[in-house]
Amino acid sequence: MERITATYYIETPFRPEDAAAVLAGEQSSGTFVAVPGETAELKQRFAARVESVEELETVREPAIPGATSSSGLYHRARVRVSWSVENFGYNLPLLVSTLQGNLYEIRQFTGLKLMDLDVPASYAQHFAGPAFGVAGCRALTGVQGRPLIGTIIKPSIGLTPEQTAGLVQTLAEAGIDFVKDDELQMAAANSPFEARVDAVMAVINRHADRTGKKVMYAFNISGEVDEMLRRYEYVVRAGGTCAMVSINSVGLAGTRKICDQGALAIHGHRNGWGMLTRHPLLGIDFRAYQKLWRLAGVDQLHVNGIQNKFWESDDSVVASIEACQTPLLGGYSVLPVVSSGQWGGQAFETYRRTRTTDLLYMAGGGILAHPMGPAAGVQALQQAWQGAVDGRSLAETATLHPEFAAAVEKFGGK
Repeated sequence: MERITATYYIETPFRPEDAAAVLAGEQSSGTFVAVPGETAELKQRFAARVESVEELETVREPAIPGATSSSGLYHRARVRVSWSVENFGYNLPLLVSTLQGNLYEIRQFTGLKLMDLDVPASYAQHFAGPAFGVAGCRALTGVQGRPLIGTIIKPSIGLTPEQTAGLVQTLAEAGIDFVKDDELQMAAANSPFEARVDAVMAVINRHADRTGKKVMYAFNISGEVDEMLRRYEYVVRAGGTCAMVSINSVGLAGTRKICDQGALAIHGHRNGWGMLTRHPLLGIDFRAYQKLWRLAGVDQLHVNGIQNKFWESDDSVVASIEACQTPLLGGYSVLPVVSSGQWGGQAFETYRRTRTTDLLYMAGGGILAHPMGPAAGVQALQQAWQGAVDGRSLAETATLHPEFAAAVEKFGGK
């Protein structure tokens, strides 16, 4: 019988082997005491199995509150546990309930983080995965050989549909590949969803008719499922190519329902991610997280950015990009979305460390606040990435392009 295996980073005042056994029992057939009906045959078929326990460091202060150690020591370990697919079938919410669920409340743990998971080949028969992914998003935008360059409409709240469309026209004429609603914007008082779609798509469709290039705009459709489906269809009828979903707010089931429609590329915005991972011994690591959303079917997924404005380290961002590039079930391509305080200056280190251009490179202020205007902001990012791929330094690239030089002067000290 096929099994799913999860890897955890744990901390416990008890023997790690004993804590791992509690984890396996709590999340399968067991409870805190033996009960009638839990036969050897039942346990053999349905009980979770501890596959390995690798003891790591020992510390004197617990990562989070839990049981008090009688010895004053807390042991950390890497634990691998597996479950039969029979336990949950092909149900993503139940899978998450099993892999995480009550585990964070078990007092035997003073730290627990889901680091990775491996799913069997049969999952490919039940989850179609991203409908577009890297190749599909490139085809929709007509961009090959470099990152897709994108931006976010700012101010995030307050612009009218006409003002938003005017900004999109400026960006389209500058050569932008991708624009998205801010995650805080969906249907504000002065920007009804349908009116914004109508105004923006009129600009995008006219530009495509004139130039042959269709800008991808990710309209934020996040909401209740029926509401999302109505808005999804509205975008399709207007000729759009992308919709954005705040995946942590909407959830796996709602996001998968939207992805399964298959007509639009789905931009998975991970706002709220910090509360799931920021503590090193609590929550879920991006390696496991991104696999769940690839199974659900998102085509684009945020990974933060080099030298970002948030808490995440460059090493963590690079690991996230590599996780998205790691094959899953023979395919399931997902486009990493690099964002957060980006401008052209970070392109050089991003390319040096990842050696990939299969990215959606997002800059908000880095484009919209460019001293020569948004059009020059788009050009500056394109120039930076071309310089990085060609092996030139930031300084060398700035001597070749006045738009990028102006960006260096504006943003280089920040």
